[in-house]
Amino acid sequence: MSRSGRAGKMAAVFTPRRRLAVLALICLAATPAAACTISDPAGASDTQAASSGTADTAASAGDCGPGGGLTWAPGVLTIATDDPAYAPWIIDNDPANGMGYEGAVARAVSERLGYAPDQVRFTRVGFEDALAPGPKNFDLDINQFTIVGDRRDSVDFSAPYYAVAQSVVALSTNPAAQARSLADLTGLRLGAQQHSTSLAAIEGTIRPGHTPMAFGTTDAAKAALQSGAVDAIVVDLPTGFHIVGEQIPGSVIVGQFPRPNDVTEFYGAVLEKDSPLTGCVSAALDGLYDDGTLDTMIARWLTDSAGAQVLQ
Repeated sequence: MSRSGRAGKMAAVFTPRRRLAVLALICLAATPAAACTISDPAGASDTQAASSGTADTAASAGDCGPGGGLTWAPGVLTIATDDPAYAPWIIDNDPANGMGYEGAVARAVSERLGYAPDQVRFTRVGFEDALAPGPKNFDLDINQFTIVGDRRDSVDFSAPYYAVAQSVVALSTNPAAQARSLADLTGLRLGAQQHSTSLAAIEGTIRPGHTPMAFGTTDAAKAALQSGAVDAIVVDLPTGFHIVGEQIPGSVIVGQFPRPNDVTEFYGAVLEKDSPLTGCVSAALDGLYDDGTLDTMIARWLTDSAGAQVLQ
């Protein structure tokens, strides 16, 4: 499948098909070395980065596999995740079990590259450490990394494997739960994980009257929500459904951000800058889009956005 075809399919998954398919197609076909601005016929725009420029230059199947000599450890594909890694992305904090959306993607990519389960090793790397410049002790890291232009100065990104919106989560007893628009949130105390596009969504889309609180982890943000230190937190939509359904009793999804907007996210795997495996991983993802595997994984592991009102 071409980059345009892959991008259209990517955008059709978990996003409004007729609008965002066109947007992602334009972005991912843009000049690889720079961020691109996506515009739709209605005039909305979304600034995102194209996937790595090496994504279209995959090595041969033999080069990508255990005998190709391209991996950090000879004959072994090393995949990094955060610790802890949460559902619905990784189940039971065990990336090796192939469960959860990113766990399933990691397993499928490794299989497409020709690695048997005993030829795959998992390691734990912090979010910021994975994005830092310099040599990596892994081949790819899958941990909800948004493809952002300035990050590509330090690392490679694979082709995207997921397009996601941001959501607002509050306790049902907090006035934030009654918000029906982004304007209704501007006077509230809001928080999100530091250095995240969730925090950028607060600052750039809501533009609140109070400086948003930045937390070191999503767990810290959830604790602040429960204690009343903030009125609401912003997280990606699947994480929002998981918080409401399984983690914080009495919490609700206030709504999701309209798409496209300045923080519509495309997730990609992170690799070392100029990694010889970047094209291999992107080619594997191309195949997963082409045969519908990612659609099946999303249907199984990620909750659909139905029922989360759009905050205009």
